[in-house]
Amino acid sequence: MTHEFKNIVEAYQKAKHQGLKTVLASVVALDGSSYRKPGVRMLILENGSMIGAVSGGCVEKDILQQSESVFISGQPKMMSYDGRYRLGCEGVLYILLEVFSPNNSFMEAFALCLKQRAHFTMKSYYMKSEGEHSGIGTHVVFNQEKHRLSGQINGFHRDTESRALFSEDMPPCFKLMIFGAEHDAVQLCQFAALNGWELSVYSGPMESKTIDNFIGATNFYSMPPEAIDLSSIDDQTAIMIMTHSFAKDLKYLMCIKDSNPVYIGLLGPTHKRDNLLSHLLEYHPDISDEFIEKIHGPAGLNIGAETPQEIAISIISEILALIRSQEPMHLNTKLGGIHDAMTNTAPLVK
Repeated sequence: MTHEFKNIVEAYQKAKHQGLKTVLASVVALDGSSYRKPGVRMLILENGSMIGAVSGGCVEKDILQQSESVFISGQPKMMSYDGRYRLGCEGVLYILLEVFSPNNSFMEAFALCLKQRAHFTMKSYYMKSEGEHSGIGTHVVFNQEKHRLSGQINGFHRDTESRALFSEDMPPCFKLMIFGAEHDAVQLCQFAALNGWELSVYSGPMESKTIDNFIGATNFYSMPPEAIDLSSIDDQTAIMIMTHSFAKDLKYLMCIKDSNPVYIGLLGPTHKRDNLLSHLLEYHPDISDEFIEKIHGPAGLNIGAETPQEIAISIISEILALIRSQEPMHLNTKLGGIHDAMTNTAPLVK
């Protein structure tokens, strides 16, 4: 996921400032099942510190040990981890270990990509046999421009034709815009931050709270609805309207009526939603059906949530189910693996 890779890049910058070398571990292939899918990555510092994880915690010690030779030789290598005999449930992971030392050109391109909320591609060449191999390693493509993560320019593409390729499209970091600054908005912000989402909180111009009240928030704005910049709203953006004021909620709805987020949540009971939509259609009768269909009110899944913290979990769960195209259900009633596509089972009633 993009936010995990972003954390790795930020950790690398700190390590570089401290004079520490780093190695990137990437799961590039899987035979069977595993806690995480190919594409998950972690960073190892030469002092033994690790940022991120590629499993529930069982593989990381082996990766740390295997990375020692990469720190010494600087050469990429492959390792495998067979969880079938160690854990009884997982498959075989194939993990690429390589020096992580992107150059300034990469850092500039990556920063611009994040700012512009653009997609990029990560391509890892690998083999399923353990040990050092020529022609393996990862490069990142920003707008058709390739950047090798090791920072090396030569000696990489000569042998890639005989190697397997794991390619992954990386979308912009998922973003949640919260309209409202009451206590439940504080809790939603904190819980959403745990998912690595970018968080922007919007309140009225007279709001006494600041960004310090919102743990994990990227931005905090005190301004009227009509002053909000909506240009960055895309299909990786969710909006939650939770001001506890009917008039303010309606103003925010009218403000975003021409935008195209993936999700719009309304806090409060069904009759409040119906009243809001009635007023919205009265002021803007030509509003699109597509926009109306994106509105979820009351926001959240039916999990019996009562406290602000539980309500936050309910809302986040609904957003995740929507963006992953999943019907909420008990996993013990799902046919096949946990991460398999939806099968013919009855979903939980919302």
